[in-house]
Amino acid sequence: METTLKEAKQYKKGDFILIDDVVCRVTDVSVSKPGKHGSAKARIVAVSLLDGKKKEITKPGDAKIPAPIIDKRDAQVVMINDENTAQIMDLETYEIMDAIISDDVKNNLEEGINVEYWVLGSTKIIMRVKRD
Repeated sequence: METTLKEAKQYKKGDFILIDDVVCRVTDVSVSKPGKHGSAKARIVAVSLLDGKKKEITKPGDAKIPAPIIDKRDAQVVMINDENTAQIMDLETYEIMDAIISDDVKNNLEEGINVEYWVLGSTKIIMRVKRD
């Protein structure tokens, strides 16, 4: 997975971060003031995109933390395998693959509709239903 480095104090709510090689969405950031003999500390709380688990990391404010570069693509739902995965066809390459269904779109997903999916390394996640 492609990443870029970003200082811990630069993260904001809604940004994406890699914690323990898992892509997470930042839900809270707090930066402490620098002390007499130390540097500022950044505490970042995030939720995993894959399993929804809460993760937390504390680093010096100027520490470099990897941020994933997310590849967003369009596809069409070919078949819904079960409540967690669906088979999709990329609208550019016509490649058919399995993708994880995010909680945000579970209720709105149907076969034959267009969706936006994100490529996170080898994992593909359906993030949004596209209505024309």
